[in-house]
Amino acid sequence: MIGISRQSDYAARLVLHLACLEPGTWVSIPEISKARLLPAPFTRRIVSCLVKAGILRTLRGTGGGISLARSASRISLLDILEAVEGGVVLNACLEGGRPCVFSGGCQVQRAWDNATALLQRHLATVTFDTLVLESPTHQAAHIQRAEAVLKPALS
Repeated sequence: MIGISRQSDYAARLVLHLACLEPGTWVSIPEISKARLLPAPFTRRIVSCLVKAGILRTLRGTGGGISLARSASRISLLDILEAVEGGVVLNACLEGGRPCVFSGGCQVQRAWDNATALLQRHLATVTFDTLVLESPTHQAAHIQRAEAVLKPALS
């Protein structure tokens, strides 16, 4: 099976959660972990990758937390995979620094390369503003869940 890692899936869910909130909203890691049912230590590692990639920003202190570093319309699923996985490659023979003795005339490698390029182009077009808009009930669920998590913290 070809698939994405749990870390990439969690990263996409975390960014989608933030994209559903008002721009500039700060959420603590424990709050977002609880709201999205993500393990907090794992969430911290994901946040670190996303901050290094310029997708998220952090603010320490009261009222701080994590927030999108740029608008949801400028963050794609490809950005997430590049930040967390280092990119998208369907076969190891396509990775830089790993020369394949058959690469000059390998039709299979060419097919993997074409499929990788198609996937990369598609993932680059899937932005988080579009994901938010594609499912109003999903956005409402995120907002409702975030409010439920924040209410006890504010009390």
